Amino acid sequence: MLEQADSWWNDNFAPRMIGLSDDEYFWEPVAACWNVRPQPGGGFAPDWAMPAPDPPPVTTIAWRLCHIGSGVLAVRNHDHFDGPAFDVAGTAWPGTAADALAWIDDGFHRWSAGVRGLSDERLAAPVGPTAGRWGHLPMAGLVLHIHRELIHHGAEACLLRDLYRARND
Repeated sequence: MLEQADSWWNDNFAPRMIGLSDDEYFWEPVAACWNVRPQPGGGFAPDWAMPAPDPPPVTTIAWRLCHIGSGVLAVRNHDHFDGPAFDVAGTAWPGTAADALAWIDDGFHRWSAGVRGLSDERLAAPVGPTAGRWGHLPMAGLVLHIHRELIHHGAEACLLRDLYRARND
């Protein structure tokens, strides 16, 4: 499981993010995108609604990277591998492409180290109460879910970079 995520991260995603500019990071390809925005009291926070609109809005690279950094990596690293807590309701979201890439790179490497340290018994055991209604599922299921999220949202960020490069404005 880890080889797949490591290979995707190191061979596909990380190289595609080299040189990501702040203009690309915040670029809104269509009207009414969800983005990461400066907050009146300082800091940055992503657009969000619960429940999410149907259909969901188009999101920016900033929004996708912050989703990867927060709910996909930071929350799971905190819950399962003693990573630092992240206040998803706060304003400490990355306000630059460089900060976002450093944040998710750290989160991915924490995640990889944590997964690498899991025993076969722990992978087969239930995730536990931090997973809410999915707590009864095996940890291996959570690992696969996180890897699917990384690949899914990372590929979207890569596509947005392609669209930014090919735009005709």
